[in-house]
This record gives sequence, structure tokens and C-alpha cells, in this order.
Amino acid sequence: MSLFRKFFGKKSDQPEEQIPNHERGKYMPEVKLPVDERFTINFKANGGKFLYCENIGEVKEHFENILEENDWFESEAMCLESRLFSMLDNNNISRTNVTKPKFLLAGCENLIADEGSVLFSSNQIKQNKPNDLPNNIIILATTSQILEAKSDGLRVIKKKYVKDYPTNITTIKYFEKAKDEDFLQYGSTPKNLYLLLLEDL
Repeated sequence: MSLFRKFFGKKSDQPEEQIPNHERGKYMPEVKLPVDERFTINFKANGGKFLYCENIGEVKEHFENILEENDWFESEAMCLESRLFSMLDNNNISRTNVTKPKFLLAGCENLIADEGSVLFSSNQIKQNKPNDLPNNIIILATTSQILEAKSDGLRVIKKKYVKDYPTNITTIKYFEKAKDEDFLQYGSTPKNLYLLLLEDL
């Protein structure tokens, strides 16, 4: 073995960007994961259930699987977006005069990668606070809605709604109760959240 190799170690055969962050030198910049990959990792770490869909057919199939898994067929649901009514109607789920909804079916404004959260506004949840929503939530979103940070989401909302700016802009981040007491979760109710993510890029 060469003297230099003994002191300095063998040079890695991996390109720099493939070396894991915890094995990189102290002053080497961290390699950032793509935004969609980061969202998926953080969303799952928060306890969210993630279902990737290549087309509308897969969205319907996964939606029906969720209903079957939880025995929600012919039940009641909260849905405040007319574009989603057909998904409930096709499965005999009542959405009018609802008193005890089993779940909320909604879209969202954006998906936030750096914290794995879902950004809502009054367009999806009206004036309801997260604690007022059902404990079970099914979200339909697209890959183009994934953004880096909450500030990016607010910028997109500002551009998108020039006149009818939505109110009640909020995020839901916790999808299961923390095993240890976490003061950041204080006052928030964890939601059982399914995300149907439709590929549109």
C-alpha cells in the first residue's frame, strides 16, 4: 500500500454529486435533491400517504381503493369544489346536507417541498380552519403544483388571483401524531391525509 494512500485514504470512485451529504467534506456544498423528490421525502416523514398517478384513470382507481380500504362507499363527505363533485357522485357518496362527513375531498393551492406540507386557501376549504375539517382528507394535486417553499406558494397565489384574492391561506403539515411531545404541533390536529398526485409535466 502506498504511503500517501495510507495517510490520505483511497480517492472515491464516485462523482462528487453522488457522494452522500453525511460523507462529504465539511466545506463541500450539500447536494440538493430535486424539488419533487424532496417534497415526497418530507411529506412521507410527516406521515402523509402518497399515491402517484400517471393519468386520470389511475386517479379514479386509487380513489376507489382508498374508499374501499376505509369502507367509505355510500357515506358522507365534505367537498367544496364543484370540479370534484363527480368523483363523489360516481361512488354514491353524499355531499349535500352533510352532518358527519367521513372525509374531505379537495384540491390545494400548492405542495411545499421544504416542509412536506399542503397549502390551502378559501377556494378549497372556504373559511374552515384546519381543526374544523374532517380528520380524513383526500387531496388531488398535480406535479406542477410542487414548489420549493411557502413563500413561493404565496407568490404564485398572488399572481394567479389578480382580482379575487383568496382568504384563509393555511397549510396542513402534520399527518400523524408525533411519538414524542413536539411543541411545534401544539394546537394542531394531525390529519390522516392521502395525496393523489397526478403527473402533468
